[in-house]
Amino acid sequence: MSAQSDIKRITVPEIRARKGADPVVCLTAYTTNVAKYLDPNVDLLLVGDSLGMVLYGMESTVGVTLDMMINHGAAVMRGANRACVIVDMPFGTYQESPEVAFRNAARVMTETRCSGIKLEGGAEMAETIAFLTARGVPVLAHVGLLPQSVHTIGGFRAQGKSDAEAKRILNDAVAVAEAGAFAMVIEGTVETLAHEITKTVPVPTIGIGASPACDGQILVSEDVMGLFSDFTPRFVKRYADLGPMIAEAGRMYAEDVRARRFPGPEHVFGGQSKKAASAG
Repeated sequence: MSAQSDIKRITVPEIRARKGADPVVCLTAYTTNVAKYLDPNVDLLLVGDSLGMVLYGMESTVGVTLDMMINHGAAVMRGANRACVIVDMPFGTYQESPEVAFRNAARVMTETRCSGIKLEGGAEMAETIAFLTARGVPVLAHVGLLPQSVHTIGGFRAQGKSDAEAKRILNDAVAVAEAGAFAMVIEGTVETLAHEITKTVPVPTIGIGASPACDGQILVSEDVMGLFSDFTPRFVKRYADLGPMIAEAGRMYAEDVRARRFPGPEHVFGGQSKKAASAG
């Protein structure tokens, strides 16, 4: 039996049981190779619809399609053996009705073999979350700043600054937890609100631009690695700066090709040996 087959994948119930325990380590992944590199050190890999912006150059996540999420979800599953893999439901694939949401979520899980899906929204999505979880679809909820609603809220801005807004987001968090979400992402809220939500709900909270008090943290891997430079959110900590390294590698390659230093003798296939030629 291979060492790879001995690895046990972290399950949704195990993530849920981490409430108030060791922090849940989460990052995004969109490709097989990145999933392989991240898998040993993270608990949850999210195939986020952020791929629309960081991979496809879109202005927001709204243009991401279900087929795109399925293709990237399947790629990540081929690279991850340990982490719990969750796939984002893109805009327009779950808001219409619980039945439509189930049909699309079932397709995602069937075609990718992921452990669950994530969807955005609070109290208005509680019925859908309950419908999905009752039918075997684990749901990671998402409250606070909702990137798929960026046009409605007027851009990417911190949420929960007013008492009314904070109360609404807290009610959203309680509603999605009661509906059966196994955990929730809290994005782009004031720190005190994320802290209060974490103390209030019985499921793990995973912060992004939220609070160190959350039960886990998530960032977009391209932000962490310095591969996305269009803008850098305040809440991002960059652990590497790979963008300039890629640019430098491209520059050195171009110089070698133009100077005919590449390919060298060690990079090409030798022709027929003289001995073999004479024997012929």
